[in-house]
Order: sequence, then C-alpha cells, then structure tokens
Amino acid sequence: MKSTVEAVHVGAAHTFSKEPRALVRLVAGLGVEGDVHAGETVKHRSRVRQDPSQPNLRQVHLLHAELHDELRARGFDVRSGDLGENVTTRGLDVLSVPRGTRLHLGPNAVVEITGLRNPCQQIEDFRAGLLAAVLDRDEHGALVRKAGVMGIVVTSGDVRPGDEIEVRFPPRPWSALERV
Repeated sequence: MKSTVEAVHVGAAHTFSKEPRALVRLVAGLGVEGDVHAGETVKHRSRVRQDPSQPNLRQVHLLHAELHDELRARGFDVRSGDLGENVTTRGLDVLSVPRGTRLHLGPNAVVEITGLRNPCQQIEDFRAGLLAAVLDRDEHGALVRKAGVMGIVVTSGDVRPGDEIEVRFPPRPWSALERV
C-alpha cells in the first residue's frame, strides 16, 4: 500500500483542533504557513513558558488516519484535524519511523521527523476518555504514545490531500522516537 496525504489542516489560533484546507504551504525552517505553531523557536504555550528560545522541533504535527479509524471503532467521534494535526497520513506507520526520517510530501515539501507528540490534558478535554485511548503499553510495560509525530520543514512546498509520501530513512544506527 502506498502512503498518501489524506488531509491537511491549519490552526491560526491556539485552539485544539485545526481547520481543513485544500492545501497547506510548508515553509523551510518555520512550519505550516498561517499556523500558530510556525516559527524558528517554540510556539506551543507550555514550551514557551519553559524557555521561549528553544528551537521549534514541533513545526508540523503528522497523525496517521488509522488512529482516527481505531478511535471511531472504539466509539469516539473524531475526524481528521480534530486532534490538532497539520497533516493526516494514510498507509504510513508514522510512530515506527526512526528520528531523522524524512518524509517527502507531494512534489517538493520535505519534513524531518523529530519525535513523538506527547498527548496532554487537552485531548481529554476534547473528548472524555480520549487521553487513555491514545496511550498504550507495549509488551514490556513501556508507555506508547499514539497521538502522532512532530517534525521540522526541511524543504518548502505545497501539500494537498492525495499527495504521495515518500519515506527516506536516516543512516544507521537509528534512534527511536521520543517525545518532543
């Protein structure tokens, strides 16, 4: 199965969900044009409170559509963009790629994966029980975060629903994704 972009979203204000768009423009070094989280330094409010000069490793939030499918099957009313993602993917296990993986989205845009999104209380506030649903435990009891991955824009370009995604892994040895 080929990997594709299912939907794209922008949030111009600090709200939980993002609005669907026909296309988003990714800007190298900044993020999604018009999105509140775009910038060279952190824009997520909790990160700004800690240290506003930190580099923004969370310019783009990517989430696999298969998580939406799983959550709907469990009775949650969720749609693409509801969980705050900029890019909804289909056919790509974004949670299993190593740090530094580059995703070529459409004809030009490139996003480098920096780590896992750390689900927070806002998910629970959006839908009761949803925070527990996007967290899991592996066979060793370690916490598994399923709320997508974060990345930085390496190469600018427009991204649209239906665009193909080409995955390019970094050189070995690979580093597992950690929360960013």
